Amino acid sequence: MANWRLVGAIAAAVLVIGGTATACGPDNSTGSGADSTPSTSTSTSTTTGTPTASTAAGAPAEKKTVPSFVGKGLQSAQDEAQAAGFYNLASHDALGRDRFQAFDRNWKVCSQNLAAGKTVPVDTRLDFGAVKLEEDCPAKDQNGPTAAGAAMPDFKGKSVKAARAALDSSTSITVKDATGDDRLVLVESNWQVCTQSPKADTELSGQPVEFTAVKYGEHCP
Repeated sequence: MANWRLVGAIAAAVLVIGGTATACGPDNSTGSGADSTPSTSTSTSTTTGTPTASTAAGAPAEKKTVPSFVGKGLQSAQDEAQAAGFYNLASHDALGRDRFQAFDRNWKVCSQNLAAGKTVPVDTRLDFGAVKLEEDCPAKDQNGPTAAGAAMPDFKGKSVKAARAALDSSTSITVKDATGDDRLVLVESNWQVCTQSPKADTELSGQPVEFTAVKYGEHCP
């Protein structure tokens, strides 16, 4: 009987030790045992106080003196303008043909809307009037036709593209080769209007418009 008491005492001691070890062991509910690393939360604070003078809304923009860009290649002019701090840049066809300056290196600057030497805020729009390298600059920028209102404008000599843009987008327009060679008018900015129907000053009421045209450099018949 003494031996059985001893065995019972030993067994009880083992149970107590095992329970204590389990209660004090690592918590595996969110990890993977000994290799788990406790997670650490990081908070980021955002300042919402009053903006400083340099970032306050409505603060006046920095001012700089406008350089002279006339005679430069359009790409070079744009690069120099940005280097001088001007980033609000635009360009337009100085011949009024409404052509895009798709490849800036193929164009040169004829005019600029901000006079050289003038001091302006750097966010002021700087617009270059340009022509292709092989073309001569006009004495003055040629404007495209104004948007048509109630009456038909006079489009003679204007590019077909500019004439189309001046008319309401719903207008039905037909363009034919004025030479009679039945050439397709594919790049409309390269063609100039010779005749138009209806005639200039005719009331516009949704009627179709017809143009005849020749390429620039050609003469209207």
